[in-house]
Amino acid sequence: MPQFGEPSCSVSFEAVSKSFAGHEAVSDLDLEVAPGELFGLIGPNGAGKTTTIKLAVGLLRPSRGRIRVCGYDVQREGRESRRRLGYVPDSAALYDRLTGSEMLQLAADLHGVSAERRRRRIPALLETFDLTEVEGQLVMSYSRGMRQKLALCAALLHDPQVLFLDEPTVGLDPMGARQLKKMLRRLCASGRTVFLSTHALEIAAALCDRVGIFSQGRLAACGTVAELEAEGLDAGLEAAFMAVTGSQDGESSGLLTALRG
Repeated sequence: MPQFGEPSCSVSFEAVSKSFAGHEAVSDLDLEVAPGELFGLIGPNGAGKTTTIKLAVGLLRPSRGRIRVCGYDVQREGRESRRRLGYVPDSAALYDRLTGSEMLQLAADLHGVSAERRRRRIPALLETFDLTEVEGQLVMSYSRGMRQKLALCAALLHDPQVLFLDEPTVGLDPMGARQLKKMLRRLCASGRTVFLSTHALEIAAALCDRVGIFSQGRLAACGTVAELEAEGLDAGLEAAFMAVTGSQDGESSGLLTALRG
């Protein structure tokens, strides 16, 4: 088994399915995300993106299949896998009556971050996301974008090897989105892995090494942006997305066959 601190930051889904009341939200997902990769999951509302991320971080139990984070089985070795991951949901739950600084101290306690390490990391993260001037204010006074930045700071405090982000740019202004993009690329350059979902196709096209297109609970296509765009008749990622998800007239093109799995 990999030891904590090793750059073995892969994420794997092996024949993973998840059903709710007879409805299969995720169906037979086979996917491997390599260490250092920035992987983006895109798809229509209800396609199964959020369910997939919740399965990966251990908030949901798969009906079938197995998920590994950094080599650890998320269900059987959940404590070990959680030590190595960070997670920011699409609507982060923060304590409104704590200040920003207090919220990060709480996150540091929960993750077991040492006093010496938090003295370095908390100011650095606050500065990175332009939150230093408001760290003493109650979280209830924060805008949605500021809350999103604070949630990102909390998720990064323990220096996770894999970072899961559900719609990370929602609520961020252009400057905040740029800061986030730079940080994600730095994380991947250091060997860490980022797995995100997004509705913003331009974010996926500009940022991700590979993109998976989800449709009706299935991974309908997966590849680099260049591969997906080529199969979308060179009309861009949006055309590929529309073809695979059936969001426009006509059946999906050769994209589904060429890139499935």
